[in-house]
Amino acid sequence: MNKKMLISTLWLFAILNYLYCDIFGLMDANVLSQFLDGTINGIEVSPVFLLGASVLMEIPIAMVLLSRILPVKTNKRVNLGAGMIMTVVQLATLFVGSFTVYYLLFSIIEITTTATIVRIAWYWKADSVRTELPQVV
Repeated sequence: MNKKMLISTLWLFAILNYLYCDIFGLMDANVLSQFLDGTINGIEVSPVFLLGASVLMEIPIAMVLLSRILPVKTNKRVNLGAGMIMTVVQLATLFVGSFTVYYLLFSIIEITTTATIVRIAWYWKADSVRTELPQVV
C-alpha cells in the first residue's frame, strides 16, 4: 500500500474511533445526563462549542481526501500539522474533567493512530512518489 492510501486509511480509522467513542458516551447514563443538562465536565455545550467541535472533526474528515489527492511535499506538511493538532487535542482531553475506562481506551487508540500518521509523514521522502505510481506493462 502506498503512503497516500495508508495515511488516508489511518485517518478513516481515527474517525471511526472518534465516532464510536462519542456513541458509547451517549450510552453512558452519566455522560448522557450531562449532555442533556447542556454541560459536560463543566464545559457548556453551546452553539459556539459545537461549532468548534465541528471544525475540529472536519480536520480528520478532510484529511481522508487530502491525503489521497495532494502532491507528496504538500501532503507531508499537511499531515504533519493535522496529525499533531489531533494528537495534542486528544491528549489534552485526558486532563479535562474525569473520563471513563472506555474513553481512555479510545483515546489511546486515537493518539496512537494520529501519532503514527505524524511519524509516517515525518519520514516520508518526496522522491518516494516514484515508487508509488502503478507500473505500466
